[in-house]
Amino acid sequence: MSGLTRRDRSDALRLEEQSLAPSATRSSLSRGRRRAEDPDEWRTPFERDRDRILHAKAFRRLKHKTQVFILPDGDHTVTRLTHTLQVTQVGRSLARYLGLNEALAEAICLGHDVGHSPFGHIGEEALSPYVDGEWHHAAQSVRVLDVLEPLNLTAEVRDGIRAHSWKIDPPPTTPEGMICRFADRIAYLAHDVEDAIRAGVITETDLPQAAIHAFGPPGSSWIRSMIEAVVDESLRTGSLTMTTDCLEAMHVLRDFMFERVYLRPEAEQQREKAITVIRTLVDHLLAHPDDIPGSYSQPGTEPTTRVIDYVAGMTDRFALRSYLTLTGEPIDTTSI
Repeated sequence: MSGLTRRDRSDALRLEEQSLAPSATRSSLSRGRRRAEDPDEWRTPFERDRDRILHAKAFRRLKHKTQVFILPDGDHTVTRLTHTLQVTQVGRSLARYLGLNEALAEAICLGHDVGHSPFGHIGEEALSPYVDGEWHHAAQSVRVLDVLEPLNLTAEVRDGIRAHSWKIDPPPTTPEGMICRFADRIAYLAHDVEDAIRAGVITETDLPQAAIHAFGPPGSSWIRSMIEAVVDESLRTGSLTMTTDCLEAMHVLRDFMFERVYLRPEAEQQREKAITVIRTLVDHLLAHPDDIPGSYSQPGTEPTTRVIDYVAGMTDRFALRSYLTLTGEPIDTTSI
């Protein structure tokens, strides 16, 4: 006797039927993939999607993409990759506490930001003039995983990634997709506050009293308090939501962060430099499309889309290096 037990896909599916909440998304009822595949011997469809995203090149590039602070000097500042891992941890906790599908929530959370441009949301602003409406990283995340690095994900994972942002309508079709919405906001508010305090942009005494009253002092207690607020209210109402007082406190905190951190006047120079880098690269590549590597191009893609695919996929440091090679003008990274 080895003391071990063989657990394969059929066991996992059986366990889902036995243990998941009635509203949870079951792997056996997935709407499937765009291209049919034989089932995996060991993994459910959502577990398979999770693994594919985790091993994707676009996922690896997140380690050198901005969350809030561009090219931070400190080793502890959150990057787009560490943010994604934090979102995933919060998402799995919420799914587990509510009896939802952990593997589906995890896959959505891992993939939600793979389409983000360099320099965070500044990059979205820089790219928007080149498209109709607004260029948004959620749609690009789906495009990356569908077209640029095609992983043939399930419909449920793709839908959750598509609608993980609160700006997107219609909302996710699964409760696990809604989990990613809450997990994303919980993670970025909690850790962006810590980064801003560490960088000296704000102090703890600057924080809105509504946030302190609802969540306690900044740190791990914030994440715990926010998770509990989602769990308690979701169990009470039967759908993914958050207690009213905590939701209002999150809105107050988010407004504060936009005013004092994300859009602070001191960040304007940083913003202008980042926009200059991205738009200079886009304009050059639109005029010289042969400069785009063939390995990062899909045959028949419309020229502007092809350029944006390439530039949006760049890490911060690769975008800066490409700008220097093109213009010969180094960007002072100490102020970006």
